[in-house]
Formats: sequence, structure tokens, C-alpha cells
Amino acid sequence: MFLPVADSANSRLIPEVPTSTAYHRLLKKIRRQVGHAIRDYNMLEEGDKVMVCISGGKDSYTLLDILLQFQQIAPINFEVVAVNLDQKQPGFPEDILPNYLSERNIPHYILEKDTYSIVKRLTPEGKTFCAVCSRLRRGSLYGFAQEIGATKVALGHHRDDIMATFFLNLFHGGSLKAMPPKLLSTDKKNILIRPLAYVAEKDIIKYAQMRQFPIIPCNLCGSQENLQRAMINDMLREWDKQYPKRLASIFGALQNVSPSQLADRELFDFESLKAEVTEPTAEALESFKQRLDVVNLSLS
Repeated sequence: MFLPVADSANSRLIPEVPTSTAYHRLLKKIRRQVGHAIRDYNMLEEGDKVMVCISGGKDSYTLLDILLQFQQIAPINFEVVAVNLDQKQPGFPEDILPNYLSERNIPHYILEKDTYSIVKRLTPEGKTFCAVCSRLRRGSLYGFAQEIGATKVALGHHRDDIMATFFLNLFHGGSLKAMPPKLLSTDKKNILIRPLAYVAEKDIIKYAQMRQFPIIPCNLCGSQENLQRAMINDMLREWDKQYPKRLASIFGALQNVSPSQLADRELFDFESLKAEVTEPTAEALESFKQRLDVVNLSLS
């Protein structure tokens, strides 16, 4: 069922918010997980201006939707502004996001930069576009965040994205690192937050379908075959089917690191390790002698 937008010269149709029990159960679960992530990493503070990077994908739509709900019920005041980077990809439907955001009276900016041409020019033949594309996109969005006075930049990465990045670095980068839920940018000018850090991708897929978000597929990198990240995502999905608790355990491991049980010499001072040797007391020696006598008796 759809509801028309009132008082609009070009009335469009907005999907009605679902009322099913399944929807409210899923919404409650996602809001609880987002709330825990915000609390655990102190993502939002009084007076924050949060720039939500929205691409038109399921993740960013869900992020924006949940943060707008939190804005209404949170005990603190914070602003939410949506920002889309129009990268001038051929065939990109430029009207979908502006219409969606305008019809819902969501403060927003559409930032137009032809990064598509640069990505095509800088990417060697046969290589994937992701590295160059993401670097240019980050630079444009982070710079714009400073222009509008945003105190936080919210990204739509979810739990599965974080784990996929971990395995990408493990398998192909020779390092143990992922995407942290909260990060200070390299130039130290932006605080990046990932409120969906605890949310599983499969729940976001369900939520986006229920809310009927007007999804815009990424045809730039999505059309390329054999992407390493796509292969790792397939691996994670297969694990989730066969071993339902495995992904939760892996993500828990990312939050439970023991530096002394790894091998990074900069993270832990292995060179200075020394055993704490103390002289035994007379009582300890006597006790040891008695235990030794018992052992000798049992062997005789």
C-alpha cells in the first residue's frame, strides 16, 4: 500500500511503514544493536552534526532511517544531514535520491563530482575500480564534511563488511586489521562512525525490502567479476548457513584481542619478558618435601 505526498505539485508515492509483527521484531532488533554500538563506542554526543553518507544502497538507506528514528527518541540533541556524492556514472538515476530525501523533508546535499572519469583513467586494464573509487569518494566526502561543519561522518558499513575487511587484510594484505566502529581519519579532521557495526547484512536486506527503499545498484564495480571482497562475502554467507554461530564468534574475536598471544613486537614487548623467580619459603619447601615423600611411597 502506498500513500501520496500531500501538497506537492508532483505528488509521488511513499511506501507506507509496515505494521507486521515481523517488521517490528526486526526493527526492535536493529535499533537495539545500533543503540549498543553507539553506546559502546560513544558515537553520538550532545550537539553533534552527523553527516550520513548515502549512496542509494540498502546499507546507507537503513543507516539514515534508523538514525532519524534515534533523533526523535534519544536523550541528546543531534542533527542529521544526508549527503550523496553523484560520481557521474553513466546511467546513474540522478533523480531518485533527491526525490526520496525531499519528499521526507530530510536535510541533504547532492555533491556532484566526476570521479567516474578519474577512476576509469587511473585504473589499469584488468584491475578492479574499488581502491581508486573509494579513495576519491572518501576524499570528497570528508572534505565536504568540514565545509558544512559536521562533527561526525556516519558510514553504512555493517558487521559483515567489518569481517570481510578483516579477511581481505588477512588473506591478501598480511595484516590483522578491519574497519573499527569509530575512527579518527588519517588527517585527524574527521571522526568516522559506523552505527551498523553490530548489525548482520541479512537483517539489513530484510529491513530494506520491508521498507521498500528505492535501491540504486552500483554499476561501476558491481559489474566487475571475481572481486576479492565478493568472494569473501560468499565465504561468510556460506559459513553462516552451515555454522550459524560462527560469524558472531568471529566478530566477538575482533573485540577480544590478546596482544601477548600474537606476534607483533610493536604491539607487545616480548623482548623484556622475564620470569618472576622468588625464593621458596620454609613452609613451601616442607610442603613440597611431604608431597615428594608421598609420591616416592606410591612408586615403591
